[in-house]
Amino acid sequence: MLLLTAILFPMIAGTLVSVRPANAEKAQNMRYAAVLIVTDVLGILSILYGSSFTLFRLTDKAVMRFAFDDFGRIVTAAVLVLYTAVCFYAFEYMKMEERPNVFFGFYFVSMGALLAVCMSANLITLYFCFELATLSSVPLVLHEQTKAAVAAGLKYLFYSIAGALMGLLAVFFVYYYSSGEGEFTLGGFLDSSLLSGNEGVFLAVIFVGILGFGTKAGMYPMHGWLPTAHPIAPAPASSLLSGIIAKAGVVAIVRLIYYSVGTELLRGTWVQYAWMCLCMLTILMGSTCAFREKVMKKRLAYSTVSQISYILLGLSLLSADGLKGGILHLLAHAVSKGCLFLVAGIFIYRLGKRNVSELKGVGKQMPVTMWCFMIASLSLVGIPPMGGFTSKWALAGAAIGDGMGVFAILPPVVLLISALLTAGYLFPVAVDAFFPGEEFESEGLEKKEPSFLMTVPLMALCLAALIVGVWGNQIVNMLTL
Repeated sequence: MLLLTAILFPMIAGTLVSVRPANAEKAQNMRYAAVLIVTDVLGILSILYGSSFTLFRLTDKAVMRFAFDDFGRIVTAAVLVLYTAVCFYAFEYMKMEERPNVFFGFYFVSMGALLAVCMSANLITLYFCFELATLSSVPLVLHEQTKAAVAAGLKYLFYSIAGALMGLLAVFFVYYYSSGEGEFTLGGFLDSSLLSGNEGVFLAVIFVGILGFGTKAGMYPMHGWLPTAHPIAPAPASSLLSGIIAKAGVVAIVRLIYYSVGTELLRGTWVQYAWMCLCMLTILMGSTCAFREKVMKKRLAYSTVSQISYILLGLSLLSADGLKGGILHLLAHAVSKGCLFLVAGIFIYRLGKRNVSELKGVGKQMPVTMWCFMIASLSLVGIPPMGGFTSKWALAGAAIGDGMGVFAILPPVVLLISALLTAGYLFPVAVDAFFPGEEFESEGLEKKEPSFLMTVPLMALCLAALIVGVWGNQIVNMLTL
């Protein structure tokens, strides 16, 4: 019952507070903060003490059930950290937007939906919660209700629904070739006697499922919604979309491959090699597009396309080390990219600047903000001791250790090339911000540092990136994988 309470409370309480807002802005924000704090407490209690809970039964095999394992716990922790940081940041940022109560309403509903994705005990439950996470996050994209925002929201919706339906096809086949209720089991739960003789068709369907759930994670060729939706959404929404909502696709793939089908069936098949190739192609394509992009938020969106495929590349190794490396990068990317999108929002909120070329000398106006940008960039590039270094080291080691010939060499090479490109599209921003050149007129510049409601979340996410870098391996090694 604790798990269900943790899921439903933010949805119901957040909606009620948004529908009946307080007269004063400060009082309304206090209400939202109270809902968030209670949700965080429920989430932490669920991580520590949560057990399985059956909601209802659809058929003999299809059961709506929630339960926790080590993987679900660690992703839930990431959800709580990023949503908490974004909430306090949004108290300030949403002053420049209309209908903040609508934003916060869907913010809390999407939070509950993502917690449900993490706590799902089988593929049927996960699919329903996955769709709910999509539907509740679409309004965050089209919040401004301009023509461009509506178009971006619809593109996100259509891509997500198409991908989810592809994933649903895989779910149907998994349940058909399994016995029992399909409870997530590390190593899979397929019935080999039922599957015998049908492996070819099954492998093709599973590959379709990977592509489908990979749509949410921005994997080529279903990545097109990301560069469209992120730049147009409010900065708090972009941070959530990139940092954690897109990770719902990663969670679904982990549950499909590692906890339902099993890695042994796929290892060494065309599915594994095709999946690896698509991940490496996405990494290079996303990094290259980000390097060439001039709009800050769109640059970060293309970066997300690349960086989430680091996680998928680790998963495609179909090994315990690959899964651990993927989980590490999930954590490192969530806090690092979440921070970078919030910084991009400060550029818009305080300076009205959206293009990279406009950010020269910004470090002299808002040094704290730019230092947070630099620290998060160090993590994303993979500079020790930040989280991005630890995760990329783990991913490269997992690939080399698998001994798959050329496919043991290519992933580390691709990671290195992408790291250089990442440095190329992030570090110059910080350098120009702090060292704009002699021709830049710095005298008389007014300090534009935002309030603590914006800067403290940035610093907290930077600290989280450092924690992942220093203690990430110990955390992941505690998991039962």
